[in-house]
Amino acid sequence: MNPTLLAAIPIIYFFFLLLARRKVISQKAALLPSPPRLPFIGNLHQLLGSILHRSLYKLSKKHGPLMLLHLGAVRTLVVSCPKIAEEVIRNNDLLFATRPKSKLMDVLSYNKNDIAFAQYGESWRQMKKLARTHLLSSQRVKSMSFDRAEEVSLLLEKVADAASRGNGVICLTEILNSYVTNVLTKMVLGSWITKEKKTLLSKLSHESSDLLHKVFFEDFFPNLKWLDVLWGSDRKLEDYKNKWDALFEEIIKNHGHESKVVNGKNNTYFMGTLLDLQNDSSLGFVLTNDHIRGLAMDMIIAGIDTTFATLDWCMTELIRNPEVMKKVKDELRKMTHGEDIISEELLGQLSYLKVFIKEVIRLHPPAPLLLPRESLQECQIQGYNIPKQTRLVINAWAFGRDKSYWEAPEQFKPERFFDSTVDYKGKDFYFIPFGVGRRICPGMDFAMVVIEITLANLLHRFDWSLPSGITIKDMDMVEHGGAIASRKQKLELVPIATSCKF
Repeated sequence: MNPTLLAAIPIIYFFFLLLARRKVISQKAALLPSPPRLPFIGNLHQLLGSILHRSLYKLSKKHGPLMLLHLGAVRTLVVSCPKIAEEVIRNNDLLFATRPKSKLMDVLSYNKNDIAFAQYGESWRQMKKLARTHLLSSQRVKSMSFDRAEEVSLLLEKVADAASRGNGVICLTEILNSYVTNVLTKMVLGSWITKEKKTLLSKLSHESSDLLHKVFFEDFFPNLKWLDVLWGSDRKLEDYKNKWDALFEEIIKNHGHESKVVNGKNNTYFMGTLLDLQNDSSLGFVLTNDHIRGLAMDMIIAGIDTTFATLDWCMTELIRNPEVMKKVKDELRKMTHGEDIISEELLGQLSYLKVFIKEVIRLHPPAPLLLPRESLQECQIQGYNIPKQTRLVINAWAFGRDKSYWEAPEQFKPERFFDSTVDYKGKDFYFIPFGVGRRICPGMDFAMVVIEITLANLLHRFDWSLPSGITIKDMDMVEHGGAIASRKQKLELVPIATSCKF
C-alpha cells in the first residue's frame, strides 16, 4: 500500500471522528431542555406578572435544572442546581463575567462606570479593586462602627417613641426601611443629607428593583424599540436617570467643598473618600465623576433594599419561631452583662445569632435571582453548546431548597449551621445569597455587620409580639415580585422595653 495513503488513514479517521462528535454535540445543543414556546415572544408569557424566581423554580422542576428559555430574541440559560452552577463558575466564570447590554443596565451602571451592572473589562476591574481597597475593606468597615452605633441608638429611640403612642402597635417594616436608608446614606454620602433627600433615595432604590424586572421592548425585540417610546417606558427611564443626575450634582458639589475645607483627607464617608482619590496620582487611572456616581449608586441601590429586606425577614422568622427567638435572647443576655447597647465588639461571640441570620438568608435570599450574566464567547455546559451572547440566570432561591444539599429544606432550623463550615462567601455553591465568582458582591461584610448589630440591639432592648387578635397563621410569607424579594405584607408588632440590668 502507498505509504502516503497509509499515513493518511489515521488522519482521515480522526477527521471523520471530529465530524461525528460535532454532529452529536450539535444535536445535543438542539435538545437543551426548554419549555414549549410561542412564536415571536418565546417563553415570555410564562413569566410575565409572576414572582419570577418561583416561576423559574416551578419550570425547572418540569424541564430540568439546566433550562433554556427564549425571551423574545434573547436566549436565556437558567441554572437551578448548585452542581451545574459550580461547573459554570469553575470552568467558565470568565466567559460569563459580563452583564447583558441594555438601556437599563447603562442607566444603573452610570454609563458602564460601576461594579454591579457594568460590562466586564478594565474599567470594571479598576472599580472593583478601588471599592475593595478604599471603601469595603474589613478595616474600613470597622472604622465606621461609631456611625452605626449612633444610628442604632436613634432606631431604639424611634421604636420606643412609636410604641408609646396609641395601642403600642408599630409598623416595624417602615421603621426598618427608614433606619437602613439613614445608615446607608450617612455612610455613603455623609451626615448632611436631608430627610427629603433620604426619602427620595429610598424611593429610587425601590424603583430600581422594579425596573430590573420590567420588560423593555428594545431589550427583547430590537425591531420594536419604538414601542418603548409609544408606551412611555423610555420617558420613565429618562426621568429616573434625571433624578439621580440632579441628586449627584448637588451631592458632589456639597462633598467637594466639605472634603477640602472641613475633613480633608480624613473624610469618613465613601463620597468624600472617592472625591479625595480624584486627586491621588498613585491611583493609576483617572477617576471621573461618573465613576464616583456609579459606585455611590451601587452602594445605595444594592445596600438599602437588600439590607432592609433581610432585617424584615429576620424579625418575621423570629415571630414565627418563638423558640428561636428565646435562644437568641438567651445568648444576648449571657453576653451583654447589663449594658444598654450591644457594641460591635460583642458580635463575634454571638454564635446563635449568626447561624440564625444564615438560616434566614438561606430561605429568603434578598436577591433570589443573581443579576444576569452573558457569555462572551461560545462554551460548553453539561456537554451542551452554549452560543456567544447567551444570558445566564442563576436561581439562588432554588439552591436553598435543594434536598440534595439541605435536610428538610422548607423547615426553619438555624441549628443546621452548627458544626458546619458552610458560609455565604462564595465557596459553597449551594449557599450563594451574595453571588459567586468574579461577580460576587464586595459589600457582604458591610451588609452583615449592619444586620447583626441591628438585630442584636432590637432583641436586647425589646420583647416582641404580634398585635392582639393576630396569630402566626395570619402572617403572609409571599414576596414582592421585584429583583429584591422583600416580604409583601408589612410587619406590625408590639415592642415592650425590657430591663437591661440582668
